Amino acid sequence: MTAHREYHERVTSNRTEALFLGLAFGFFLLFVRRASGRGLDTWGAVLLCGFAFFLFYSLNYRVLTIRLTAETLQLKFGLFVWVIPLSNIEACYPDETSLWRIGGAGIHFTPLRGRYRAIFNFLEHPRLVIALKVRRGPVRDIAFSTRQPDDVRRLIRPGDTEGAD
Repeated sequence: MTAHREYHERVTSNRTEALFLGLAFGFFLLFVRRASGRGLDTWGAVLLCGFAFFLFYSLNYRVLTIRLTAETLQLKFGLFVWVIPLSNIEACYPDETSLWRIGGAGIHFTPLRGRYRAIFNFLEHPRLVIALKVRRGPVRDIAFSTRQPDDVRRLIRPGDTEGAD
């Protein structure tokens, strides 16, 4: 495999951030309304948990950091980091899967075409799929958003990948 130059990209999304902050704010308003009339009951606790959940999402999923070295591809989404040795990449190709199928922004896990996929996703950026030679747990593919899919693909794809540029 040829040596790769180091690549670093920080991907953000105002649209995704607005969605998560809006949901957090909405759950908070519903919680305040519920709690002011009835105190903290079961539904109030559920609404408070919804607020906390989307507040965590808005803080954790602000930036997806992509770091590519000669040996690894690292994807970091807040607290969550996934490191893929380049030697374990079988193929790299654009992801055409609908956002409706994926379930939105953040990190998702889903079966697609008989393979289990981890997805590091923003709403408005294109995605690449990395097919793994050796799966990691049940995960056979990893998809991630990037602003530079063609550049990233050229840097990480093995020389013998079918359909390569």
